[in-house]
Amino acid sequence: MSGTEPAVVVTGVGATTPLGGDARTTWSALLAGDSGIGALDVPPRWRADQLPVRIVAAAAVDPSTVLSPKDVRHTDRATQLALVAVAEGWSDAGFTAPARDGGGPVDPLEVGAVISSGLAGMTSSIRQYEILRDRGAHGVSPYCIPMMIPNSPSAQAGLLVGARAGVHAPVSACAAGAEAVAYGVQMIRSGRAKVVVAGGVDATIHPLALAGFARMGALSCRNDDPRHASRPFDTGRDGFVLGEGAGVLVLEDAEHARGRSARVYCELAGYGLAADCHHIAQPDPTGAGVTRAITAALRDAGTSAAEVTHINAHATSTPRGDLAEAGAIRRALGRHADHTCVSATKSSTGHLIGGAGGVEAVLTALALHHRVAPPTTNLVDLDPAVDLDVVGPVPRALPSGPVTALNNAMGFGGHDVSLLLRSC
Repeated sequence: MSGTEPAVVVTGVGATTPLGGDARTTWSALLAGDSGIGALDVPPRWRADQLPVRIVAAAAVDPSTVLSPKDVRHTDRATQLALVAVAEGWSDAGFTAPARDGGGPVDPLEVGAVISSGLAGMTSSIRQYEILRDRGAHGVSPYCIPMMIPNSPSAQAGLLVGARAGVHAPVSACAAGAEAVAYGVQMIRSGRAKVVVAGGVDATIHPLALAGFARMGALSCRNDDPRHASRPFDTGRDGFVLGEGAGVLVLEDAEHARGRSARVYCELAGYGLAADCHHIAQPDPTGAGVTRAITAALRDAGTSAAEVTHINAHATSTPRGDLAEAGAIRRALGRHADHTCVSATKSSTGHLIGGAGGVEAVLTALALHHRVAPPTTNLVDLDPAVDLDVVGPVPRALPSGPVTALNNAMGFGGHDVSLLLRSC
């Protein structure tokens, strides 16, 4: 960040996850060591008994119980989850109404929305095809296309808050939510917006996704022990658990936030983006892309490795991915990694795909705000190849004074993102 660019702060958080239907419930459940992972509960037509993996991390609160029937009929489940998180974040930031011309809480021309996903619209696409096959073209919903398009969560979020500065949806698989936050920071720094709702969402719990990920060998097969299936950095890890959810930050120009006496969680001080250019689905085993992303985030924030106190790792519980990230962190921080506590919150939430980066950005902001690093549940036997200080099943207090944290995200295709947040 140059000296002439505005500082960006977090003034609101919103989430709906396997741990809870809002950010605060999610945070409390996470600190308590709860798990959002359970047995797959689906309609008989899904023939779940034929799936090799039958455990998932479903949203704790069905968005259809929160939204209007009209919103539910006209949107994909991913969009529904996004709307729940965005509404909470907008309210949490102190905005009581959408941005609008003349007398609104903020000028709509200064409001942006960046909500990303990896596979948003997938379940609606499949369902509408089934209707076409069984009932013909007249049975297909007139909202079929809006439900299918991957930018629908961002577009609907923009409509909800009145965003006219720009509505965007970068798609980068499991790094999408974090990349959306980075894009939101860029919007504010460039002067395009004063307030941006940014984050990620996905809702891909479906036999096709489960079968596809299972065929890749990416999923945990602990069908008989769902609670302990996601175990990042543990020697017993055997893959991730597919989940669903949404998380958003309300990013704001610091001066704009001061002007309205907004409560501030932390500063979003920097970000780094990189690419592995190694394989469409496997991480570079050297973790070089992640190292570059972390280094770029430190440089962007004008921060040294010695200042990093906490990291919310991408850590999905896959044998290769966890080692690649652990090595990347060690190389980026060097000896300073010895004094950096690392949390792997997918141990409780499962892997929310495009929603992961958004939810974990929320959790990182809350960690700084409450001065506590969340636990890595199910960590019983730390892999000796993970040369990091990983927080175990008990939360750990963060020190007083200035605290800096990183939030990493990695996506299929070799996408690497690192966000740098700083206490205020």
